[in-house]
Amino acid sequence: MKRIASQIFVMAWLPFVSQAQTTTKPSLMQALMEAVSSATVSDAQVADLSRQAIKEMDAKNPVAAPNDPYTLRLNKIVSRHHTIGGLPLNFKVYKVPDVNAFATADGSVRVFKGLMDIMTDNELLAVMGHEIGHVINHDSKDAMKRGLQTSALRDALSSGSGTVSKVAQSQLGSVADYLISAKFSRQQETEADDYSYDFLKRNGYNVLALATSFEKLAKLSGGAQGGKLASLVSDHPDSQSRAQRVRDRARRDGLAK
Repeated sequence: MKRIASQIFVMAWLPFVSQAQTTTKPSLMQALMEAVSSATVSDAQVADLSRQAIKEMDAKNPVAAPNDPYTLRLNKIVSRHHTIGGLPLNFKVYKVPDVNAFATADGSVRVFKGLMDIMTDNELLAVMGHEIGHVINHDSKDAMKRGLQTSALRDALSSGSGTVSKVAQSQLGSVADYLISAKFSRQQETEADDYSYDFLKRNGYNVLALATSFEKLAKLSGGAQGGKLASLVSDHPDSQSRAQRVRDRARRDGLAK
């Protein structure tokens, strides 16, 4: 299957390879062209592009059915959390074996089967809290705006003389490569960690679930999952260090020994 490519700019990804599929329809590319041609990109445009992107991805990936055990488990986990920070959320499971999850600027949260297989319920909430934190903190929107303003993206999208259908596949691949390589800063990652911690604490969950989720990811990045790990995992803040930071904070808060 094809890797996630041209819609990655609206997502906050865990650092793992994904086998989920996506293609770019003319309607989405036209919206991108219009956004690039404008001086600024509004939050409303970002949310609209996110909705288009997630609709296309849901149509091209194995989404767990309403009565699927994975869907039933996820719905139970998030039953108290259909709105966070004023943002309405919608949840689905991709039955793809990758260890991954993402949230988009329109409030869509997608969790992969592979992640659900290795995480407890509270650890899944911690991971989703981190991803939602990127959205609430506007990291996803800012990343997309930066992407739309890059010369590589402008050049690739404008090379078809204004006609989206004429953009060569190789050029779209270059755009996708840029978008995939775009990363959140360490500060943004730390702030998303803090958002997840606060979310767990505020709702009465064990905040150490965030630490244990990082510890599991640290073990995976050590090579246990081989080819399922992307090379960019080494460019993210060290998972073990992030876990220790959570544990230290929990001790200060009197939530751990």
